[in-house]
Amino acid sequence: MYAFEIERPETIAEALALLSEEGGQALGGGQTLIPTLKQRLAMPETLVSLTAIGEMQGVCMSDAGEVCIGGATSHAVVAREAADSFPALAAMAGHIGDPAVRNRGTIGGSLANNDPSACYPAAALGAGATIKTNTRDIPADAYFIGMFETALNEGEIITEVRFPVPRRASYQKFVQPASRFALVGVFVAQFDDGVRVAVTGASENGVFRWSEAEEALNSDFSAAALEPLSVSADQMIGDLHGSAEYRAHLVKVMAKRAVEAA
Repeated sequence: MYAFEIERPETIAEALALLSEEGGQALGGGQTLIPTLKQRLAMPETLVSLTAIGEMQGVCMSDAGEVCIGGATSHAVVAREAADSFPALAAMAGHIGDPAVRNRGTIGGSLANNDPSACYPAAALGAGATIKTNTRDIPADAYFIGMFETALNEGEIITEVRFPVPRRASYQKFVQPASRFALVGVFVAQFDDGVRVAVTGASENGVFRWSEAEEALNSDFSAAALEPLSVSADQMIGDLHGSAEYRAHLVKVMAKRAVEAA
């Protein structure tokens, strides 16, 4: 490691003031940033921890019936406090990484980093969530730009994520056993106005919606409706854990499992 300062502001305003200074970097749970610092891939002068900001913590319900989660809320808290209001989201959070990761990692950090194999991007996109920042509200469909790329601007932080609650939903992932990331993960959610299907871990462009599956499930919400479909291996991730063709195959497999579980 190298020398840097750590600040722990207690309000969003204090955090933004610190981040506006040269060399400032926001720190959530540190599950991605700390390894990055160790490899010298990032060298900020000041880490601004967001975990002491009370207004960015916890899970609640809005007047509109949305599940609202503070940006600095850990996966473990989501798994516990969203279990009654959004069981599929809570179950997903409860299977991220291991207990150490779940108790340190945050929803805001995961969405801000937008790792192509992370679970939360699939949940946010699959549920049509709204990512609230210190300056604006961003619909999930407009938030995810590409691998490790989002619509966030410099100095903008995720303060809250709002999830509409579907009639039924499920997230199923094929786990890469060493990292516990999703080799492929699929979040399926059925709302009164239609079905959304989001895929993580598979594409070189990051999380995406599988529109063909959505159309099929809108007509018949069953695993059988997905049987005639196939996913192209073009622009799928290929690495030592699985080829592009294998990941394309897993998208359909995990989508069918998600529909059956929902």
